Amino acid sequence: MAFQTICLFSGNANLPLARAISKASSIKLGNITTKRFSDGEIFVQIDENVRGSHAFVIQPTCPPVNDNLMELLIIIDAMKRASVEKITAVMPYYGYARQDRKVSPRTPISAKLIADLLQAAGVDRIVALDLHAGQIQGFFDVPFDNLYGLGVLTDYLRTQVGEAATVVSPDAGGVERARAFGKRLHASLAIIDKRRPKANESAVMHIIGEVEGRDCVIVDDMVDTAGTLTNCAQALIDAGANKVVAASTHGVLSGPAIERLERSCIQELVVTDTIPVSAEKQRQGRIKVVSCAGLLGEAIKRIHTGDSVSGLFNED
Repeated sequence: MAFQTICLFSGNANLPLARAISKASSIKLGNITTKRFSDGEIFVQIDENVRGSHAFVIQPTCPPVNDNLMELLIIIDAMKRASVEKITAVMPYYGYARQDRKVSPRTPISAKLIADLLQAAGVDRIVALDLHAGQIQGFFDVPFDNLYGLGVLTDYLRTQVGEAATVVSPDAGGVERARAFGKRLHASLAIIDKRRPKANESAVMHIIGEVEGRDCVIVDDMVDTAGTLTNCAQALIDAGANKVVAASTHGVLSGPAIERLERSCIQELVVTDTIPVSAEKQRQGRIKVVSCAGLLGEAIKRIHTGDSVSGLFNED
């Protein structure tokens, strides 16, 4: 049982999500001032008494990644110096997660560096949603809750696909995720074998599984430039799929992503609101945004009271 007062704060990365979490959890969003000096330095001030409290700071490190990360670190430091008893960073999107290992000589493991920075700033716990690589939890010496957007996405997808549906993993690494989606949607499983000649480029090779005449759902943890996604969708249509929809927790949607989606055969891309997606992008890219605020709000309450977080998914 928790004894500290709970308080909820947000940086500027995704204020609409923070407000939705506040509403879903019935926890008032605290007052905080963030501004920039003329040279770009970030200044933060907590505008209320937080001494002895359990503070949850909502800040996905989405684009602009470095600005949002630095703002989070400074907020954590401000909390620590304001005598907060416990600081939990709620990072619905964990930036730098793709750099979780050395892929070639003389390259960094940036996801580990981010973990070190957060802990050096004074964070006591991390909450994230669908980490790109689950082993990132092992980079931390503080508790880490990796939540899953599966339930939020499948609730919507059930209304979009027929009984003869196939969940498709765009690569071998995503098979476990695709299998979990397939179980919830009572759908079969397919895998696309692809080769990636260089970063942000992919080449579809062949499809393992039954897709002809079926509604196909491509699932992944994030959509960045949408090259992999659109190539996979075209391969499925060429193999006789009835229609293709896609689902991803994080809609990064950088570079040519919207243009590619607009030209693609994907009927709809479903993402959560871990990263803000403008109305214009939603319209052009045929994107549907579903909210993860209820999931995050419930997780925050359970963490504070010491209840089971894994129970959120067992109950589904």
